[in-house]
Amino acid sequence: MDRIRIKGGAPLHGTIPISGAKNAALPLMTASLLTADTLELLNVPRLADVALLLRILENHGVDHSVAGKRPGHTVETGQAIRLSAASVIDTCAPYELVSRMRASFWVIAPLLARFGEACVSLPGGCAIGTRPVDLLLKALEDMGVVIEIEGGYVKAKAPKGLQGAEIVFPKVTVSGTHVALMAATLANGTTVIENAAREPEIADLAECLNKMGAKVSGAGTSRIVIDGVSRLHGTTHAVMPDRIETGTYAMAVAMTGGDVVLENTRPEILDNAIEVLEQVGVDVKMTNEGLHIHRNGSGLSAVDITTNPFPGFPTDLQAQFMALMTRAKGTSRIRETIFENRFMHVQELARFGAQIRLDGDAAIVDGVESLKGAPVMATDLRASVSLVIAGLAAEGETEIHRVYHLDRGFEALEAKLGRCGAEIERIRAS
Repeated sequence: MDRIRIKGGAPLHGTIPISGAKNAALPLMTASLLTADTLELLNVPRLADVALLLRILENHGVDHSVAGKRPGHTVETGQAIRLSAASVIDTCAPYELVSRMRASFWVIAPLLARFGEACVSLPGGCAIGTRPVDLLLKALEDMGVVIEIEGGYVKAKAPKGLQGAEIVFPKVTVSGTHVALMAATLANGTTVIENAAREPEIADLAECLNKMGAKVSGAGTSRIVIDGVSRLHGTTHAVMPDRIETGTYAMAVAMTGGDVVLENTRPEILDNAIEVLEQVGVDVKMTNEGLHIHRNGSGLSAVDITTNPFPGFPTDLQAQFMALMTRAKGTSRIRETIFENRFMHVQELARFGAQIRLDGDAAIVDGVESLKGAPVMATDLRASVSLVIAGLAAEGETEIHRVYHLDRGFEALEAKLGRCGAEIERIRAS
């Protein structure tokens, strides 16, 4: 397996282009199943999860093409993908594909909406908690779907077509909101989603669906209203910037010191996380180019956080923030409320000399004067990049193993950090 080697201690200076958001690209790609016309997506990141979803869509009969390079394009520039679901031949998504990525389960919604049936394997993904699909399936049942679970597969049929419904989620669910939103676009009548997820990626999906002829209002709030239409058409849509990548690189600058402009991104997609960074002692300013990140000269201050659905502090930035707090002055308390298993990076950060102890759903971090480079192992996507952040600031050399997790969610990581002065390289498996 590939590994990443980092020689720590270099502050970051320069510019980092922010890629299109993985968490927006995946549902947008899935939405291609809602129409027989071509959906063109711009600014799609080059990631392992994107490639896997293309394979899953191909299995259904979706044709795709990736546009060639354009002037000014680099390895860090998003790609354009055209998707055509004119000839869907299979409404079953098999275990060997769906088990590798949870978001691939979302194909159940457009398949039901357009064809009235779907057979989809129960999902897989990072081992960071159970993340059940019960809320998602209940939303579909509210819309008239008959569901059976047999042999690890969800077999779903809508014999009378999907029907508009009032869907009230007992707790905020991003997956459930994505699925209900896609399904409702072609349902008969009006669907109202209450307690909907408010993440920017939900609003990005809704914007694209409206370009395709859907009638969606309220996306980005806790109440979304969808008036079903008989068909959707193709369109062109640019994927929004990745807020998790934005926050990750902002924390890398905070950890190492330096001065970096994060290009092609915007502050409102991070909301609470920017407020937290400013409390830590990081200067964040919006410019014409993007977000200007600069750590002031007074060091890092310890700050307590609790992960929450948007606009709260993102669970996908919790591991990175924990790495940052290992060098803060004082003690911070980091409470995880979204996933019950998302502290697997603690033991790996401890290998750098971090002082972290667990207390139920919280981690208490006592800041230390310095970290020491060490061999470490990635456990999931976001945890893996927290080890990169620690390695960038640690004394000596760090080797990160099992970096295939990084390739699922961070485009051209070594190139982006390297252009800002980081001593980082990928060592390919022989």
